[in-house]
Amino acid sequence: MSAERARLAIGARFRPHGRDPATGLDCVGLAAWAFEARVPRDYALRSGDAARVCAVAAALGLVKADDRMAGDLLLLRMGPGLLHLAIDSGGGVIHADAMLRRVVERPGAIPGDVIGRWRKQGD
Repeated sequence: MSAERARLAIGARFRPHGRDPATGLDCVGLAAWAFEARVPRDYALRSGDAARVCAVAAALGLVKADDRMAGDLLLLRMGPGLLHLAIDSGGGVIHADAMLRRVVERPGAIPGDVIGRWRKQGD
């Protein structure tokens, strides 16, 4: 399950465009690592391009979901032009926190506005 795999990365340092927990992850890298997927490297951290994120999720074989389930990939709008990916932990989120400079599990309400939710087929 992607939430269990994401938990293995807790404590990894934050690194822009990072793809490996040993050297650092950003939110895209954490999502790719948790879902064991390859994702593009040519993205801007403040692009606000939700359509591109949706297209990549679909290309990875993830399906849109309306109900909440631990392990879902979340696309969050954190502010104008600022998108963020996180993994739903069931009681919060697991995400690469740029302010804390590491991957953390944050309990409680999901931060930001959830504008996309996907999961692996069959989950």
